[in-house]
Amino acid sequence: MSRRRQAVKRPLIPDPRYNSTLVTNLVNMIMERGKRTVAQRIVYTAFQRVSEKLGKGDPVDLVMGALENARPKLEVKSRRVGGATYQVPVEVSFERQQSLAFRWMVSTARNRKGVPMDEALADEIVDAYNNTGAVVKKKEEMHRMAQANRAFAHLRW
Repeated sequence: MSRRRQAVKRPLIPDPRYNSTLVTNLVNMIMERGKRTVAQRIVYTAFQRVSEKLGKGDPVDLVMGALENARPKLEVKSRRVGGATYQVPVEVSFERQQSLAFRWMVSTARNRKGVPMDEALADEIVDAYNNTGAVVKKKEEMHRMAQANRAFAHLRW
């Protein structure tokens, strides 16, 4: 990590179908080897499946609801004090909350073997929307770790 200056945050271009930077972010997470059209096809098909399964309306709103249930508010960071390493609970910034939630969704969808990626991603989004599944479990595990180590919160920097 560079100690000189912070990297400039470049703005995302909204995706063509839903006109949302959130969808662009998800497409970028799924994209491999620069194949954007393949990633867009996966995301758009997953969105159609999500709206069919939940029977509600706009898929972007459904993804926002799933993201709200999957975002971690706290995490632990290692802090070295006097030869001992402590797990110090810290609050997570909004951008990191979103990127962690998307990263967890995509990785758990990729780990579902024998299922097409669009179907696996749709299942993960539906599970997160319903407050179940691996992503929500991971968030709760992270919150439990932070809660267990709240005695070291005074070491925050």
